[in-house]
Amino acid sequence: MVTSIAFQGFAIDLERHSLSGRSGAIDLRPKCFEVLRYLAEHARRVLSKEELLEANWPNVTVTDESLTRCISDIRRALADENQKIIRTISRRGYLFDPIDLVFEPREPAQPLHRLPTMPQQDNRQSIAVLPFANQSGDPEQEYFSDGIAEDLTTELSKLPGLRVISRNTSFTYKKTTTGVRQIGIDLGVKFLLEGSVRKSGSRVRVTAELVETNGASQIWADRYDRDLVDIFVIQDEITQAIVSQLRLRLVSEEQRLIFEAPTANVEAYAYYLRGREFLHRRSKPFLELARRMFNRAIELDPNYAKAYAGIADCDSFLRLHYSADIDIDSILATSAKALSLKSGLAEAYASRGLAFSLQRKYADAMAAFDEAIAADPDLFEAHYFCARACVSQGRHAEAAHHFKRAAEINPLDCQTLLVLTGVLRSLGRHAEMMSAAREGVSRAERELSMHPENPRPAYLGAIGLAIIGEVERAREWASRALVIDPTDVLTLYNGACLYATIGDHERAIDLLLDVMPRAGKQTKDWVRHDSDLDPLRALPRYQDVLKLLD
Repeated sequence: MVTSIAFQGFAIDLERHSLSGRSGAIDLRPKCFEVLRYLAEHARRVLSKEELLEANWPNVTVTDESLTRCISDIRRALADENQKIIRTISRRGYLFDPIDLVFEPREPAQPLHRLPTMPQQDNRQSIAVLPFANQSGDPEQEYFSDGIAEDLTTELSKLPGLRVISRNTSFTYKKTTTGVRQIGIDLGVKFLLEGSVRKSGSRVRVTAELVETNGASQIWADRYDRDLVDIFVIQDEITQAIVSQLRLRLVSEEQRLIFEAPTANVEAYAYYLRGREFLHRRSKPFLELARRMFNRAIELDPNYAKAYAGIADCDSFLRLHYSADIDIDSILATSAKALSLKSGLAEAYASRGLAFSLQRKYADAMAAFDEAIAADPDLFEAHYFCARACVSQGRHAEAAHHFKRAAEINPLDCQTLLVLTGVLRSLGRHAEMMSAAREGVSRAERELSMHPENPRPAYLGAIGLAIIGEVERAREWASRALVIDPTDVLTLYNGACLYATIGDHERAIDLLLDVMPRAGKQTKDWVRHDSDLDPLRALPRYQDVLKLLD
């Protein structure tokens, strides 16, 4: 099966949905990429405008101008002003006809946990929920406005007559100036829901607007000034308004399932959202802070299933990376509690998979991850935890698949792409590794500017910088991470990976010898399989590291 198409110094990566050239990744709007992909997959055949419009804008009415603009943007990206790659055939259409063309096959890897794909023809109404703007005057409140937009996406996706663009796709438009009409074209949706949130003390103001994308016209809008405890009522009213405006018909059971609040306590909800944000930062202080947030959520609502899953995740990572005295059976019991409160909860299955992987019960872990992904294909934790378990087993092709999905699901997260680079190196997929490193460094820069107290984006970004050849800058970032937290296990381990990569082998081994006595079983499994450490394995001093793996 084809995974990439190479031509005249360019490469179309069909799995990562990216275009690269001799000097690196090339930015291309999502819809332009789809058009380029269709042209390349049908190379050396004249494609009419009608075929291209029908294939790339199904069930959406657009003019020839949208296609013409895409072709122009693609030619600019390919430096194809003279039409040597994409030729315009008068009165017939377009021809993709480069001098050289290579279709590269996918490596066989079984089994792969694949996601279901959306059928190309879908006659349902279509909508995307854009990130709600945080107007609270406090950047630390961003988690709350993001959480509302995510919840609305989840609730709307339950409507049987509505196709809803996933959160990971719609959130790529966060803080962009792209117009409504263009977003509609890019995403192939007829409607957009956008809004803002202002949270102040016990009060909240939410504005929401439903826009028809073809004419960029407002269909419905409202403003809600309420007590914070009414936030779930507001979400329900917004969803009900969309049901009414789009004339969707629901039976009573569908109504009940849609308007089901995650908790009866809005304060617990706020603590849960904050805990989830801290959990994603991964370093020890944030894991401990996240655990306190989840615990507080449960104190306020003892039946809050997702909060139990959050505690289980915190405990797993505190045990894994920081040797916390937490029994794995208690972690499994916490995730089981979540499942008892909410049957089929994807977050709880992901938590169980992570805990099983810490016990090296990988068959049980993979079965739990399968359950999590089946319940929620867009759950970041399911793919990220699964990828980690795959690396520990040396199953690099599967690890790459799940790391890439996790990176797509959370377009702001840097860790998945930067950990992915080592996996791609093991697979010999150099072009993908370079692309992941560049994007990962970009994400790490953003995260480090927002949270300079967190060493994680610094030490992971240092590895990415080394891969793309910015070695001195990589050293600066690694030094910065070690200054922020010189005793952190992950900072030391990833520092070792960096120094191994840039040829400072003695420094790398020093850091590994410092880390190994405190490392957990899964971290030791990583040392056995981590390709970043390959330059060290033939050195005499590396034998001292091996002695600490048993």
